[in-house]
Amino acid sequence: MDLGLKGRVAVVAAASQGLGFSVASGLAAEGAKLAICSRDQQRISAAGEKIRAQHGVEVIADAVDVTDPAAVHRFVQGAADRFGRIDVCVTNAGGPPAKNFLDTTNDEWRRAVETNFLSAVYFAKEVIPHMQRNRWGRFLTITSVSVKQPVADLIYSNAVRPAVVGLVKSLANEFGKDNILTNNIGPGYTATDRLKDLAAMRAKATGATEEELFGRWAADTAVKRVGTPEEFADLVVFLASERASNITGQTILVDGGSYRGLM
Repeated sequence: MDLGLKGRVAVVAAASQGLGFSVASGLAAEGAKLAICSRDQQRISAAGEKIRAQHGVEVIADAVDVTDPAAVHRFVQGAADRFGRIDVCVTNAGGPPAKNFLDTTNDEWRRAVETNFLSAVYFAKEVIPHMQRNRWGRFLTITSVSVKQPVADLIYSNAVRPAVVGLVKSLANEFGKDNILTNNIGPGYTATDRLKDLAAMRAKATGATEEELFGRWAADTAVKRVGTPEEFADLVVFLASERASNITGQTILVDGGSYRGLM
């Protein structure tokens, strides 16, 4: 299936590793040009080199603080100046620390809002005008299964990430007339460094081994295993493509069936 992404320009945040890197690699495999960012210049440069070598596409790789609107502006404008357009934007950011409510701090609450909600707002404000000019765009956000089913110990994520769903739905309603489609993708238990960190935190608190915790998470899914970043990226790439031309305003989970609700 030709996804119609060859020559498109995609911006992917938090792309030095994990889900973001897999998404960037998947887009590059379809021939998209990339502008990728993360907080660490050394790591994002290494990710960019790996993608260039593997897929032979043009890649901009910059260190960007996604909580700084001026930095996001410079990054997106630099990509537009280099490539002449912005077609796809995938927002992503590292998850907030694992905490229970009484262990939270006001500073961490503010940081969670800035990192996991306002960063998506900043990218949307920058990329949508470029997409409007070409009457084609895909704005995709990466959140968590927690937008539909709260996850134990992740109070910040449970509370803040659902705001992104409201943003996505609102943007879908406002910009669908411009052929700009906006969707949210929520990963469940996926084998990333983030999940390993959560396993270490829970192992310390409960006395269980990390292997036991991974086994429990796998057992909590319908498919009885933890997902891979590549499986998650496959859906994001499809939603970024020409083939997803009538899908907008949706939140789709890639969770192996761990979500128990009906809607």
